[in-house]
Amino acid sequence: MNIIKHRKWWYLLSLLIVLPGVVSLVIFGLKLSIDFTGGTIIEIDGTKDKTQIEKLARDAKFENLTISQNDKYILIRSKVVSEEKHKKFKVELNKIKGAKEIRIETVGPSISKEITTRAFTSVLLASVIIVIYLAYVFRKVPKPASSLRFGVTAVLGILHDALALLGIFSILGFLFNVEIDPLFITAVLTVIGFSVHDTVVIYDRVRENLIKGTSETFEGVVNRSIVEMLDRDISTSFLAFIIVFILYLFGGDSIRYFVLTMVIGILLGTYSSIFNSASLLVTWQNIKDRKAHQK
Repeated sequence: MNIIKHRKWWYLLSLLIVLPGVVSLVIFGLKLSIDFTGGTIIEIDGTKDKTQIEKLARDAKFENLTISQNDKYILIRSKVVSEEKHKKFKVELNKIKGAKEIRIETVGPSISKEITTRAFTSVLLASVIIVIYLAYVFRKVPKPASSLRFGVTAVLGILHDALALLGIFSILGFLFNVEIDPLFITAVLTVIGFSVHDTVVIYDRVRENLIKGTSETFEGVVNRSIVEMLDRDISTSFLAFIIVFILYLFGGDSIRYFVLTMVIGILLGTYSSIFNSASLLVTWQNIKDRKAHQK
């Protein structure tokens, strides 16, 4: 099985996975939850009359108002709603037969800004630590490999996973009003850890095979290392996927999109570890060899 030989097809497949999401991110962005934007969110149950609920909210002077609806409830989003405005809204809401407020949540601008900053800092810090850690762990890897390349290509792999996840959830946000909340960031960091684990397993086998010495080309060593670890990677990922997928089917609504992120992330992480990260090692080495040959 020659996986590395077809690396251009894997790169193309990655492009097809990532590109639609990037376009969606540019055009529509992400549908951020109240935790990131600040404001008030109210869930209304017992009525399907979205127009009537919107009129009540406007009469109560809710600012920057947006109303959405699904099969279960009507969702009101606005700037922070004062207690006085909320009371006025609720009095009128109680006059509608069967209608009731099942949740109200308010997050101030300063808190939402802090949450956003911490989220981006966490992802950035994780990437930097991974590069440093892998460069240190693989510092004695035999030539032609380079410890820095192991770190950089691993991070490129996880950035592929993170960007693909963001793009997918941008599309889901546009089509189905799926929001990004702090649990999404937690899921992304978990996926990053999972993806790095798979990548390190393959890279460690590459190092072992290089240390043993062989007449194979660097490309051949990398491909053999992937094939040797393929059963283990797929088995581990499959078991994790099954467990998380069951949790998605039977878990509560509060963690559904967190688990969905994990389900998608495990598939992406397994794919990028096997087909992208190691392939990038070979591509990088080939570019270096061509430059050396030209000189």
